[in-house]
Amino acid sequence: MRIRLYPPEKLRTEAQIPASKSISNRALIIQALAGRNAAEEQTEVKNLSDCDDTQVMTRALSQMPHTIDIMAAGTAMRFLTAYLSITAGTHIITGTERMHHRPIGILVDALRELGAQIEYAEETGFPPLRITGQELKGGSLSLSGSVSSQYISALLMIAPMMEQGLTLTLTGDIVSRPYIDMTLTIMATFGAKAQWRDERTLRVEPVKYKPTPYTIENDWSASSYWYEMVALTQDPEPKVTLQRLFRKSTQGDSAIQDIFSHLGVHTHFFTNKEGVECIELTRQGCPCKHLDYDFVRQPDLAQTVVVTCVMMGITFRFTGLQSLKIKETDRLTALCTELRKLGYVLKEQDGHTLLWEGERCTPEKRPIMDTYEDHRMAMSLAPACMKTGMIEMNDPHVVSKSYPRFWEELTGFRIEKEQEGGYQR
Repeated sequence: MRIRLYPPEKLRTEAQIPASKSISNRALIIQALAGRNAAEEQTEVKNLSDCDDTQVMTRALSQMPHTIDIMAAGTAMRFLTAYLSITAGTHIITGTERMHHRPIGILVDALRELGAQIEYAEETGFPPLRITGQELKGGSLSLSGSVSSQYISALLMIAPMMEQGLTLTLTGDIVSRPYIDMTLTIMATFGAKAQWRDERTLRVEPVKYKPTPYTIENDWSASSYWYEMVALTQDPEPKVTLQRLFRKSTQGDSAIQDIFSHLGVHTHFFTNKEGVECIELTRQGCPCKHLDYDFVRQPDLAQTVVVTCVMMGITFRFTGLQSLKIKETDRLTALCTELRKLGYVLKEQDGHTLLWEGERCTPEKRPIMDTYEDHRMAMSLAPACMKTGMIEMNDPHVVSKSYPRFWEELTGFRIEKEQEGGYQR
């Protein structure tokens, strides 16, 4: 399917963003390890995300079929690989064709070192996997800190179930550290004893989880697209209100408020009449002319900020982007390709740096943006219509991975869907 998206004249709305899928998926795994079945989990874990990734996780944990298809859910693949390694029975975990090309060898090697029985069903180093669960002894393990933090979180979450617990030493640069801290915080809420022993060593004691009521905050990553809209809209006085975003958040992507303060967007925290924490986004101050930022702690925000900057004419140099190469797509290459269609020439360096020095090229006469089966490509490109006047996009349904109601929330925008004979509203 293809759509055309046209911007509103005014951007003044209260949008309903989803609950954090990062927190939801961690809470579901931990609550399952605490010995609760899926129905009980859903009464205990409140405000679960309704995104594809969390639905996949919920179905897998409740049904536990022999073959578990997690589709395009990378988080589910990594967390369930660890979970299944300590869960009785033999299961095959698989996913989309793209998932079959996303590496998982580092996590498999780490689990095998701890005693897990995992086999590659097809190509070595990649899903699908055949996993036979058993008790793991635990002990000590070293792992590169430059790998996806989801590998690290997957190991940490099952560690309380190991006989000796786990001492995990991270080598090299540690990327996405806030996601590791998020995992530790949620584990502690459910009764685990897990903490940083020093800057590079994590220790998880063999103390079992306790079933615990838990309410999930909304998703700061999802809020980033509204920050982008406020920055790019032609409305001179935009105002967007978002609920259930906490000033003291476990989410590393709450850094979006600081990043966009340099781009002229102000974040105001307040509590509404129902006692719910909210934020109000407005424009304030002058945007910077150049932005340097290291995204090693918040890689999922990079696409949003890249598109915002080029649309505002703000040059940039962004580092810490190495994990974007192994996401739903190679996000660095995808950004360079799609923004060139709009007339912007970005440069990738060393697999972890993206920069724009203001170089332009002739835009395509009728650019059609591709989404690469990547929800964040679709949502970060959509607000560009506020500068271009219209964005035409293939496969917009990919937003269901993390923000199923994204298009419905764009009140005031005009969305035309491709039908036989042309586009229709």
